Amino acid sequence: MSESAVEVSGLTKRFGDFAAVEGVSFAVERGEVFGLLGPNGAGKSTTIRMLCGILAPTSGEGRVGGHDVGREPEAVRERIGYMSQRFSLYLDLTTEENLEFYGGIYGVARERLSERIGWALEMAGLEEQRHRLTGELPTGWRQRLALGCALLHEPEVVFLDEPTAGVDPISRRRFWEVIYGLAEAGVACLVTTHYMDEAERCDRVALMYGGRVIALDSPEGLKRQSVAAGLLEVACEEPGRAVALLQKTAGVKRARLYGAGVHVVVSEPATGARLVREALEAAGLRPSRVEAAEASLEDVFVALIQEAEAGGAR
Repeated sequence: MSESAVEVSGLTKRFGDFAAVEGVSFAVERGEVFGLLGPNGAGKSTTIRMLCGILAPTSGEGRVGGHDVGREPEAVRERIGYMSQRFSLYLDLTTEENLEFYGGIYGVARERLSERIGWALEMAGLEEQRHRLTGELPTGWRQRLALGCALLHEPEVVFLDEPTAGVDPISRRRFWEVIYGLAEAGVACLVTTHYMDEAERCDRVALMYGGRVIALDSPEGLKRQSVAAGLLEVACEEPGRAVALLQKTAGVKRARLYGAGVHVVVSEPATGARLVREALEAAGLRPSRVEAAEASLEDVFVALIQEAEAGGAR
């Protein structure tokens, strides 16, 4: 078995002339929570499906649990848990019947299955819903049931494709408690998301755009190496007008609304604050505050996407 739980090198998937994923490389260690962050259409779900042995790569290599995803998809699927964006549950079965069905699919021994179903029901908080039709469950409860089904066979690697999309805050919190518990037990967890607060919870994050990985580091590392050195926070009258003005100001790389204020990235951090203040005052906008700011992951996300677009990425 390879040292890393997941190893990806130059992974590419083409549909005709369109490259949905192109040259992606990264590794996920055992016990690590690894996030794939990116806008819709970035290639996150396609990457996950290749690593689960569902889609065959066009080129490159992916190994999960020591097995090649292209040549050994069945061996890969035996070692993983996969929760897709769309529900894979049978809505006309009860909560418990869905768990029994997936236990059989995953080959969980009969003497072990009852214990695992009990664990899944407790984990999902669905003990009192075990005999209720799945189609009658609220969305967040169905998501938790889907997660329980994916974990019945105690996989080495778990792939969670936007697992908390559309669920309530309590369900989201419960999901992340389960994810952290899995990681503490040595399970590698790969999570796709476009929620910045969820990306902050990951040990490392790969930012995807246009089918490529354009940045990879811990959330704190990404913030340090990106726009932090030239980021200013501005409080002023008419922030919308201020953004329009600053976007046209020489020495300003980008400006955008951030809460009730404006975040501005300048080319020269040493003189940027004075430049921004003078530009706003000349336009009669009277800034009350122009000071260095700590970059958020959202700042990093926006900056890197804009840089990729300016560089000719799709």
